[in-house]
Amino acid sequence: AACSSSSASSSSTSAKLTGFGGSSTVSHPQWSQYTFVIGDNGGDGSEALAKITGAFASAPYKVTFARFTYGPPLIQAAASGDIDLGSVGDVPPITGAAQEYGFSVVGVAHYINTTVPDEDIIVPKGSPIKTAAELKGKKIAVPQGSSAHGLVLLALKNAGLTLNEVQLDFLSPAAGATAFASGKVDAWSIWNPQVSLAVQQGARILVKGLPPNDQLSNYYVAPNKDLTGPRRAAFEDLFERLSGEFAWANKHPAEYAQALAQEDTISLADASAVVPSSEFWIAPVASSDVQAEQTLAEAFLQAGQIKKAVNIASISQNVLPAGYDSMNTPGT
Repeated sequence: AACSSSSASSSSTSAKLTGFGGSSTVSHPQWSQYTFVIGDNGGDGSEALAKITGAFASAPYKVTFARFTYGPPLIQAAASGDIDLGSVGDVPPITGAAQEYGFSVVGVAHYINTTVPDEDIIVPKGSPIKTAAELKGKKIAVPQGSSAHGLVLLALKNAGLTLNEVQLDFLSPAAGATAFASGKVDAWSIWNPQVSLAVQQGARILVKGLPPNDQLSNYYVAPNKDLTGPRRAAFEDLFERLSGEFAWANKHPAEYAQALAQEDTISLADASAVVPSSEFWIAPVASSDVQAEQTLAEAFLQAGQIKKAVNIASISQNVLPAGYDSMNTPGT
């Protein structure tokens, strides 16, 4: 699995997040034999927040982090067992399942600010394009198999266009930034902080990544090896601790901004600007989540963006307790 860069550092700083530890961990001495790798997708703040909050300080197992630039490589890493848990957008589980990768969707991250998109389709400064319909015949940069790919598909569909009526230029986030800045593409479908940084340079948001053009959820994925046998209970503990650090971050936006600034190598001011679009809460996979993903999967199949039909229910396996809501994490 491709990974732009990775780090392996244990999280053992003093805890600000106090709701973890206790009998559940003490009663499982075998957990000390485990090491879990968390996939940090695009600098989502998880590694830095782990250090700030001490979320894993009392965990008897080891935790390391691996950085990914976007979702599809993270899905591959989950399937190969190179990571144990990570969050991706709505499309990577679909494209991964279509390629028959072995992984499961184990939880859902729901954005709190439902009027603030985390991704958009943007056009350069001075572009004459005013509506999605005017993208007909234009070149659009987008990371293939990413949530931004889904945004393009649905935005065009809702504007009465198909993907065959535009030119998709499948570029990584870094390559897309270069193409967009140099005027080699007419539009770019991408997420924050890239959107925010481009807008500062004069770019304009053409289509917001909000319903009906986009979902308001991300999906946590895991290799199937963590979901059976003695590792499962430890994995559940891992997932709840990770969920707790983001619940803490929602209530401490200044520290959340510091984490994003550190991981994305952007200014604190730029990080603070994207915090409202980054806040989310984590819950088990619900039937409505499965249906939303299934509908998007069928749109991808119809548009020829995947070659095989996928069954989202068959790759969904809840690990978190029924009724779990990360916003209720003790100590946050």
